[in-house]
Amino acid sequence: MTRSRQIASVKGELVKKSREAALAAVQIFNNPSMSFKAESYIVLMNIAWTYLLHAYFRANKIEYRYFDKAGDRKRFHRTNKGAYKYWELERCLNCTENPIDKDTANNLRFLIGLRHEIEHQMTNKIDDLLSARFQACCLNYNEYLKDFFGPELGIENHLSFSLQFSSIDTEQKEMLMDQDGLPKNIASYIMDFDKSLNDDEYANPRYAYRILFIPKTANRRGQADKVIEFVKSDSPLAVGLNKEYAVIKETEKAKFLPSQVVCKMKDEGFDNFTMHNHTQLVKKFDAKSPANGFGTMVADKHWHYYEKWIQLVRAELSTNP
Repeated sequence: MTRSRQIASVKGELVKKSREAALAAVQIFNNPSMSFKAESYIVLMNIAWTYLLHAYFRANKIEYRYFDKAGDRKRFHRTNKGAYKYWELERCLNCTENPIDKDTANNLRFLIGLRHEIEHQMTNKIDDLLSARFQACCLNYNEYLKDFFGPELGIENHLSFSLQFSSIDTEQKEMLMDQDGLPKNIASYIMDFDKSLNDDEYANPRYAYRILFIPKTANRRGQADKVIEFVKSDSPLAVGLNKEYAVIKETEKAKFLPSQVVCKMKDEGFDNFTMHNHTQLVKKFDAKSPANGFGTMVADKHWHYYEKWIQLVRAELSTNP
């Protein structure tokens, strides 16, 4: 096997294992019969992110093994059994080649530190308290997985909102330090980490993804089919909300005609990409099927494509120029 094929093979295996770890993490967290959710989720997502970054480094020929320099030679660190010692997740985040943005890294560093704390002491009741950060970690992972290795690898089609058998408490949660059963070292760690962030970093959805749920009474058949309802930011309901809560603003997705997609790809350096090539990709991925979410028909009776389609075309051209 040639060196390039060996690199591609290891990279592919790392991506596969990374996805499996992430899916296992979410499936365990959504399992109502599990009582060790948060701990399992943190460990598995740590593995998922580590393998994802290792795959990125290998694809970009970045050395991610520990070594010492002896003149011009590298002396690699090895385990007692002779295996190479690869970077852990925190080392990956600290390197100069780290491709992860600051807020996503804040989320991961929080979970890494929390893992260090729970390794030494059993805990409970942190699932609900930290679910916003777990959700952010999952969404961030899916975004970077697709960005690094193509949108077709996204795990969103394998996941959905989990069903809850308990109602959402309308009373304000108790203060973190007063949570029954929450070890003081865990509570102290969470509060200290949050205090180390500025207001923008703490509020960033890549650090903690918080959604406001509003109880709804349906008056007509068919209205109560969804547990979660999104309201427009300028609606009377949204305007009346307490300003402490976040409102998700509805924005119009950017739309592109086929000719605009072709021009965009040419501007990015794919000079030989033609309208015929675009038509072939449309057929290959069934891009005009509404179920795939790549675009929509607008009033002028022409099909327009979303940014999601442009990302797939870009990934396809990068792989098969």
